[in-house]
Amino acid sequence: MSSSTSDPTSAPDVAPDPGQRPLRILIGCDTFAPDINGAARFAERLAAGLVQRGEDVHVVAPNVAYRRTPAQTEVIEGEPMTMHRLPSVRWAPHDWLRFVWPWRVKHYARKIFDSVQPDVVHIQSHIVIGRGLARIAHERGIPVIATNHVMAENILDHTTMPKWVDDLVLRWAWGDAKRTFALTRAITTPTRRAADFLERTVAVENVIPVSCGIDRTQYTPVIAPREKNRIIFVGRLTAEKQVEVILDAMTKLDPALETTFDIVGGGDQRKQLESLTTQLGLGDRVTFHGRTTDEDLRALLSRASVFTIASIAELQSIATMEAMASALPIVAADAVALPHLVHDGENGYLFEPGNADALAARLTDVLTASPGEYARMQQASLDGVAIHDINRTLDTFEALYRDEPLPE
Repeated sequence: MSSSTSDPTSAPDVAPDPGQRPLRILIGCDTFAPDINGAARFAERLAAGLVQRGEDVHVVAPNVAYRRTPAQTEVIEGEPMTMHRLPSVRWAPHDWLRFVWPWRVKHYARKIFDSVQPDVVHIQSHIVIGRGLARIAHERGIPVIATNHVMAENILDHTTMPKWVDDLVLRWAWGDAKRTFALTRAITTPTRRAADFLERTVAVENVIPVSCGIDRTQYTPVIAPREKNRIIFVGRLTAEKQVEVILDAMTKLDPALETTFDIVGGGDQRKQLESLTTQLGLGDRVTFHGRTTDEDLRALLSRASVFTIASIAELQSIATMEAMASALPIVAADAVALPHLVHDGENGYLFEPGNADALAARLTDVLTASPGEYARMQQASLDGVAIHDINRTLDTFEALYRDEPLPE
């Protein structure tokens, strides 16, 4: 992902479908570049893919400081799009998360709608920016598509309030989500399991599962045995990712395997995890890479032996799909949407969430597999990720924007 700014009047040199005029799409995000998380990465790839198809894309997102930046073109994922950056403040308990004052969002939304005149609004969360955009769009008769990447429980990992206060906030948050979703033409979320969760939790109907999608051509799958046993995890280092479970499992692996562990990503738990690594005597076997370039990430994935994720709060997991596109077997917690990607015994294994012994056993199964069995799991990952091609995702959202029948 790269970003630069220029004159917003410059248009992408992409010819639209001659049968339809380009849509003017306003995408509202509570996290976006330079943030690095699943929701931000999805929004970036969605916006860039729509620009490639000739659509006129505008993105509303928090600024990196408490000031409003005039609309300007930024290059995201190699494509120019118009950015509307709103003044934001950092959420103190979090290491980088920023938010816009909720009572100001509708004011900003009115000004943006006056200048942009969008055909459709696509919100990426119901929390702050999406909430305000949805309400003003509804007032003006502009259709709204909502995609939910959020489990409200995750937000509470970054609070410092007593549990009884968190419980009250949680009930209010899901109630407010329902009020926002009631203003939309369609609600989507990345997987069928995530859609079921949302329908059950918020009492909404007809939530449409639409994969976040990835461009498989950007990854380098190497179907062959590995010379060294390398485990890799990619993602934010936050409480719900439960990276400490993977570290605990590392201590239970046979030393003869000489296994190393690459951790890619940053987050508020990094210092604690580094300290735990030292306490467990894993300092010479675990590498914290922090945030990397896309090129470095792809290289790390291509050389790894197995991808593991212990998270208990994934509504899809783009990182897991990236690992699958790199032909890696996956060992994942049997939680929320991860079983949608990892089919036990096919492209890897599932383990009971939080159970380090079970995780160690499943990692051992992969690391000691015969060359033929290992190659079979690799190919199963490649076959399984094929249905998550980004073009399928773009086709579906363009149909939703135009209120047309969805593709098969």
